[in-house]
This record gives sequence, C-alpha cells and structure tokens, in this order.
Amino acid sequence: MYRTDLAAECISDEHIKNGNIHINKRGKIFDITETILCDDSFFESMGKRKGKYITLEGKNLGEFSGKNTEMIEELADELKNIIPDGDILFCGLGNRDITPDAIGPLTASKILATRHLKDELSKQDNFLKSLRRVSVFAGGVLGQTGIETAEIISALCRQIKPSAVVVADALACSDINRLGTSIQITDTGISPGSGVENSRKEISFHSLGIPVTAIGVPTVADMRNFSENIENMFVTTRNIDRLAERSSQLIASALNTVFHPMLTSEEINSLF
Repeated sequence: MYRTDLAAECISDEHIKNGNIHINKRGKIFDITETILCDDSFFESMGKRKGKYITLEGKNLGEFSGKNTEMIEELADELKNIIPDGDILFCGLGNRDITPDAIGPLTASKILATRHLKDELSKQDNFLKSLRRVSVFAGGVLGQTGIETAEIISALCRQIKPSAVVVADALACSDINRLGTSIQITDTGISPGSGVENSRKEISFHSLGIPVTAIGVPTVADMRNFSENIENMFVTTRNIDRLAERSSQLIASALNTVFHPMLTSEEINSLF
C-alpha cells in the first residue's frame, strides 16, 4: 500500500466484498463517493476509523473562481450533512511557508470569524445575533512551534468549549490523477502528516471528546507509483501556488455558507 490519506485509495474490492462497508454514489458537478465504514475492523489495515468518508472528484480545483457557485453549493451540501449545529472551532493545519502544505492556513485566512462579534456586539446588533459563533486558528506545525497541533487544539477546546471542530489540511494521494482534482471530507478527524509518514497526534472525537470534521485536498503524490526504487520523495503539480489558493478559496466559501446560511456569498465577501 502506497502512502495515502484518501480512504478511496485504501479500500479494495476484497474489502468491499468481505467487510462491513457501504458505498453510495451521487453528484452533479462532482463525482461523489460516500464510503461508510460501519465498524473499526479496518483500522489496523487501512488506518481508517469507523465513520463517513466522502470524496468529491472530477474538477480541476486550480481553475475554481468565486463565480463557480455550483461547486460551492455542492460542496456545502455535503458539509451540511456532517458538521453539527453549535459553536465551531475551525483549525487550518499545515505550514503556510511550504506551498503544498498551505491548504489549511490559506483556508483559515478566508473563514469568517464571529465569536468575538457575537460576544461583544450582538446585544447592539440584530444582524450579529443571526451569526454562528466561529473561532479560527492556524498555528503552524510542530517544527515551528515546538508544540503538537493536537495539544494546542485540545487546550483551545477546553477554553472556548466549541460544539465541534472543523479542520482543513493538505493531503497525500497515491494516484497522481487525484492531485488537485479531489476533495475528501470525513467525520472521523485526522492525523496530520500521516500520508507522508510524518504522523502527528490524532485530532478526532477520540482525542477531543467532541465531533471533528476534516476536509482536505491532495497536493502531493508518492513517487513510488512510478518507481519502487525511489523512496521518501513526493511530487506535486507545477501550478501548486494556484491550486493551493483556489482550492482553499473553494473550501472556505463552502464552509462560510454552512456556518452562516443566512448570509449571501456577496455579504460574506464584503465582510473581509
């Protein structure tokens, strides 16, 4: 098994035949595959816990623009079914200084943070009362801070007590055709860096005690797809700057729509 974060690449026909797995297909703009692992029997072999894994495929995310409202709406519809109601802590995982790892921080910069507005101004403004309380955090990686990201998120959860955590991160894939053309959503959380054998502490319901939704885009692929003699090397697309910026814009637009359904995209954009 090549290194990958994508559940779609871990599940074989044998798994489907013999395991407790349900697969549903749908989608208009994207080709959407929803894989439901009904128990934890595949955790050791695939590293995937019981839960939902939704893969949206078929679009070049580097070509996304804010005018592609159909893409935003379809992604938002999938996220609505996973993200619970209540206060949200959004965390952008990764290193903004390394472009293939910048999806999380770039997304965080585009998420509308409202917790402070709700706490300080909502008594004076009826509009602000309609907003969900959202906190946004992007704290870098262990090598920059000396602190595990999971430890920081756990401390934040104890302090601000969100109802759920949503994280965004760059992912690794084994099929080069998935680079920049796929999005994975899961309600099982994430182990940052697991796809490139740099796995950090898990960010999940098991570690935090509240629901965790993870969303990511594969930005690197294992070179061992091309030659087993090449180890510890990953490839990315030549337009990775554009891919990171546009895909983070798509993810943030969909999340803002889910977090604040009473706002139009124009209103959200005007608040930045």
